Amino acid sequence: MAPKVREGDAVVALSGKWVSWAHTAMAYSAFVGALATGLALHYQKIVQNEYYGYPQEWFPSVSATIGDRYPERAVFQFFIAMTSGPRLALVFLWYTLTARPNTSLPKIIAGVGVFRTLSCGGWTYVTSTDDHGWHDIFMISYLVATLPWTLGCLALSPNNLKAVRYRKILAGSFFGTLVPLVYYFIQHKVHKVPGAYTIYAFYEWALILFDVGFDAVTALDFDGFELVVRDVKGSSRGKSQQVADAVLQKEKDKPIGNVFGGQFLWAEALDAAADVYNGFVFWSLLTSLGLTVWYFPLWHMGISGYEAIVMCTASPFLLMNASMRSLVIQNVRLVHLLSLSGLLAYLVKTPEYRLFSVGFGVAMSCLAWTATWYAERAQLRRLESRILAWSIGLIASSVAKFAFQTNNPIWPIMHAENGGWNKMGLLLAALAIARSTRTVTDNRGGIDLADHPRTSPFFASLGLAGLLFGLHSLLSDSSTMILWVWEGFPVRGPIAANGVLTHAAMTVGILAGIFSKGSFSNWVNLSLAGAGAYMVTNYHNWFGYIGALLLAVTLMALITPLVTSAVRHGPVTFGLGFLIYNILVLAHVWVVAYAFVPGGPLMREHTDWVMTATVVFLGAGVYASPRADSINTKRTRSGKPAPSQLVSYYTYVLLAIQLIALATSYLRFPTNDYAPYHAEDKVITAGIWTIHFTLDNDMWSSERRMRDLIKELEIDVIGLLESDLQRIIMGNRDSTQYLAEDLGMYVDYGPGPDKHTWGSALLSKFPILNSTHHLLPSPVGELAPAIHATLDAYGELVDVVVFHSGQEEDAEDRRLQSEYLAKLMKGSPRPLILMSYLVTKPKEGVYNTYVGEKSGMKDIDPSDWDRWCEYILYKGIRRSGYARVSRSTITDTELQVGKFVVGQPESSNERISEEQVPKGLRFPSLFRGQGVRDHRYHVFDEPRYFV
Repeated sequence: MAPKVREGDAVVALSGKWVSWAHTAMAYSAFVGALATGLALHYQKIVQNEYYGYPQEWFPSVSATIGDRYPERAVFQFFIAMTSGPRLALVFLWYTLTARPNTSLPKIIAGVGVFRTLSCGGWTYVTSTDDHGWHDIFMISYLVATLPWTLGCLALSPNNLKAVRYRKILAGSFFGTLVPLVYYFIQHKVHKVPGAYTIYAFYEWALILFDVGFDAVTALDFDGFELVVRDVKGSSRGKSQQVADAVLQKEKDKPIGNVFGGQFLWAEALDAAADVYNGFVFWSLLTSLGLTVWYFPLWHMGISGYEAIVMCTASPFLLMNASMRSLVIQNVRLVHLLSLSGLLAYLVKTPEYRLFSVGFGVAMSCLAWTATWYAERAQLRRLESRILAWSIGLIASSVAKFAFQTNNPIWPIMHAENGGWNKMGLLLAALAIARSTRTVTDNRGGIDLADHPRTSPFFASLGLAGLLFGLHSLLSDSSTMILWVWEGFPVRGPIAANGVLTHAAMTVGILAGIFSKGSFSNWVNLSLAGAGAYMVTNYHNWFGYIGALLLAVTLMALITPLVTSAVRHGPVTFGLGFLIYNILVLAHVWVVAYAFVPGGPLMREHTDWVMTATVVFLGAGVYASPRADSINTKRTRSGKPAPSQLVSYYTYVLLAIQLIALATSYLRFPTNDYAPYHAEDKVITAGIWTIHFTLDNDMWSSERRMRDLIKELEIDVIGLLESDLQRIIMGNRDSTQYLAEDLGMYVDYGPGPDKHTWGSALLSKFPILNSTHHLLPSPVGELAPAIHATLDAYGELVDVVVFHSGQEEDAEDRRLQSEYLAKLMKGSPRPLILMSYLVTKPKEGVYNTYVGEKSGMKDIDPSDWDRWCEYILYKGIRRSGYARVSRSTITDTELQVGKFVVGQPESSNERISEEQVPKGLRFPSLFRGQGVRDHRYHVFDEPRYFV
């Protein structure tokens, strides 16, 4: 049958550019129409936010404009519906324009475009009032999809200089606007600055203009299309050059060329994902080792003997034996599978045996990875791909901890009851090992070791040790260096949700290593690492964090050259490297645990020494590593993907992980709209709890059990002691993040890990207006941390102090600390509540300094004689109740709670019955009698109430 439309004929001819113009007109009409309607009908209502209204705020945000008010919402939804047709047509025409044989990128970008369109419909028609959770999911999905859509369109742009220029301007403007947008959002949400939300609103509207404008540029490309569709310029036949073509030609034989073009193979992508997941498992196992070891000295209050198992990481020494080396390399899959004993350890209930299972798993994992790298030593690019997967595995591990508030979901301290994903993690690990170890290593070609004399393996081992320690101690958790530079309220630096910036810096370091081969293994890079280390060690807030980001970039960029150098020097380098790394780990603990370990005073408070040693060791590694131009490579065997093309798949995985981190950051950003439990009675329920580093009596992470008890006791303000977990031996964790986000509380982490204390933290339902960190005099024993904070409690200023004193053995320390704190409390002109760990008997010794004329403080219950550690004191505020709640197996210390009424003066110590107390001032009846989950009112068996 002859075609109805012959070549050259057109029944209906419509230029493709009108699809772009229709999309632009409808999209802008949706937003501008809703804005005009809102300004005309509900101006003062839509400029109102949770803190301020007109005239402090005088321009509405996008979300307020298109929200639930009628008719603004109807106008917006009508035009968005009209936009959907041109939008899908735009995506289709863009695919038609850019599709070519043997490349999958246009298909991927088209899929992203369709997904982005559907997610836009999701947040448009499911408002936050309808379903807040799904509204956020659709919104986050749209924002995350914007990045690959923008970059993909730039990469696939036809060689139209005008269109490319406009796209770069609009894309740069869009992403550049995000910086001030986030800044003013923080000014509004965290600092509550009047007028900040109006400025934020202008940047938010600018994003809309740039976003729609970016897609409007397609009108310049679609001018060569006609509908019904006749391609008058042959653009869709792959004849026109794309930006990616120019990049490929310029970067020929370099890894970057394969990121933008080439055939996409799902099998190779799965291989890359499996390799990265194996790297994720390695870092999950390694980071869990110190955590499970820590349980034992924690309960022994000193050296337990179990610490020796940290030396299991030195298992690569076994590969020095030729027979053992051959056996391991030939059975590397089995060795990887044996390492999964560390993931199976969560099934072992006895802490000692669980530790042994983890230790064996770590030993096998170190052995397997070293053997894998050594076996690939003759194929430089295959070796670099393995190292790259291991590096990205570290970022994946850190992002997993970011998503789970610093706990890795496959750690052996996790299980289903406290949020673990152990079964899923184990299954994926087995599948990843099966896939990533199926390839037989080809040892021909590659690095020619004979022609290049090596330096001493000792220098390469030092470099490896410094690298491992730097990665583990600083980058295994995104909030570690954030807490190094944290100084309290008002917020002057990064917060936990900004951990995505740490991940971004790590990603930049890896990408720099990929696309700038060899240029990062040099003294310039080492100098940058040293500068970053100096800044993060000696400065705080944003300036210190900039140093942290610089250090993150340079550490990640050094991974490939330093590990490659270690491989060149043989297995002994890895055994020795892990051994020296263990010494650094111990030194890193000695700086804070000096009161409990032999030789401790020598290392007391010398984190600077440890950081200096790390940088010096990195320098030794740089000295031992070969120059890039000194390594000879030969062709790989035909029939295998080009090694540089393999790198592109790892890059895709890396970018996907970064998008997950970005979405997690959005979800974790604090809302700062928290409310106390009994606002109508103006009551503050305050508690003090020594949480034993968030490891319960059976070696399980205890955040969720703590959360349940704090929530059921309706605590508004709580001080947590022994809360600094940001060290290798404690898993680089921060339990306050989970508690604050889940309970809806402001949080001050307290003195950071660089302050060498065991930690004190403050969580509050009331805004923290100001907080100051103190290190009290401790000439002999461990440092005593304190937080002095001012809260906005029902419109009145109330001070709280969280304090952990020195040990019983250090009497002079405790005397000096009591005098320091008494002076601090006496000097406060406001009502004050002390939540503390004092180490004294009531009415004896330093108790009389903390309570009485010197401090101006009163004991919450002077008749309670059965106390030693925890005390609640107060002044200038009415105390109405006091209770002591048993700990169950969460920790080794009870939870003490007091109730205070704001705006009322101090009262007598006369007690009254519960029936005489208003309901809002009563403690929950849930914990009377036998209580729940082994939590009950104990000592008095019931709360005490006062006149």
